[in-house]
Amino acid sequence: MRSLTHGPGRAVAIVLTIVLAVVVVGFYVSPSAEANHKPGHGNGDTKPPETTITAGPSEGSITTQADASFGFSSSEARSTFSCQLDGGGFSSCTSPKTYNGLSNASHTFEVKATDAAGNTDATPARRTWTVNTTTQGDPVFVGAGDIASCSSSGDEATANLLDNIPGTVYTLGDNAYESGSSAEFLNCYNPSWGRHKARTRPSVGNHEYYTAGASGYYNYFGAAAGDPSKGYYSYNLGAWHIISLNSMCENVGGCGAGSPMVTWLKGDLADNPSCTLAYWHHPVFSSGSEHGNDPKMIPSWDALYAAGADVVLSGHDHDYERFAPQTSNGTADPDRGIREFVVGTGGKSHYAFGAIRANSQVRNSDTNGVLKLTLHASSYDWQFVPEAGKTFSDAGTDSCH
Repeated sequence: MRSLTHGPGRAVAIVLTIVLAVVVVGFYVSPSAEANHKPGHGNGDTKPPETTITAGPSEGSITTQADASFGFSSSEARSTFSCQLDGGGFSSCTSPKTYNGLSNASHTFEVKATDAAGNTDATPARRTWTVNTTTQGDPVFVGAGDIASCSSSGDEATANLLDNIPGTVYTLGDNAYESGSSAEFLNCYNPSWGRHKARTRPSVGNHEYYTAGASGYYNYFGAAAGDPSKGYYSYNLGAWHIISLNSMCENVGGCGAGSPMVTWLKGDLADNPSCTLAYWHHPVFSSGSEHGNDPKMIPSWDALYAAGADVVLSGHDHDYERFAPQTSNGTADPDRGIREFVVGTGGKSHYAFGAIRANSQVRNSDTNGVLKLTLHASSYDWQFVPEAGKTFSDAGTDSCH
């Protein structure tokens, strides 16, 4: 009878046979397994995304700004991006991408998306434009208030207008809803108006102070917003003196004639006798049904009037309204009065009008847009520029006092 017990040599042969089989199987299986870890194979996605430039200088345009900012998107979620300028090589980037101090020349921006599967757009989105700062004329001052909300697309529409308007950008408060937090500035304001941050001179609104000390606002804008304990500052723009005031003045020492802000304002005006424009959030005059007239900035208006100031810009009511020159008590004064514009049209929402105030000349409550002012040596032009698809506008000119 044959024994079923085998010697050591037989056992070794069996083990070697098993090992060899595993190696052979692995040799044939591994290429397929490896392929499943390559981009596009694991989930069957081999189609590259499409990249779109959503904002920035228009194709073929000529701008007088040495800075340019581009917004862009992908047809696929969770894509990453690479950008290059003037063929300098692609590198990782996020939207918006800003370039500062560009030379007077033709420039080309390119961006391409890579999706989560690793597929890259083989035909990058491309935009060519020309910078020519030598053609710059009188300063342009452009902006609005009541701007950005993550629940609204209005700020994207108005930011698109800014893309093609050179000059200094102003904001009239309530820049980032609902509470002006750092997260809201980063996620709601920065993707739209944030691409013009380098040329923005802001003012603060009541919604910013829903965050303690308006810290989200001051941290976002930095030195451009002035001393955080004050929130008011001034600067010159061409022949004009420009003043940004804090109409949340109850938070910085008060609003009255003897308050720190108004005392500073009187001294600043005395030191700068020229065409003058001031801006802040809460309007002294407004026909808006939501808020209307707010008297707390009358002491500031009176100081401006006494110094011969010309223009005041405000927001707060989400509409556009232009007033004839007047005193702080609403008396028409074509010779020395201040002309006020309410420009709460930055994109958040719209408010209806209520009782129409004296000296109100033009009103609109259904159009987002920006107010562009061209500041000449002894006069100014204004133009309300509406969002794409809307036709309302308002334009005119007036002399300095």
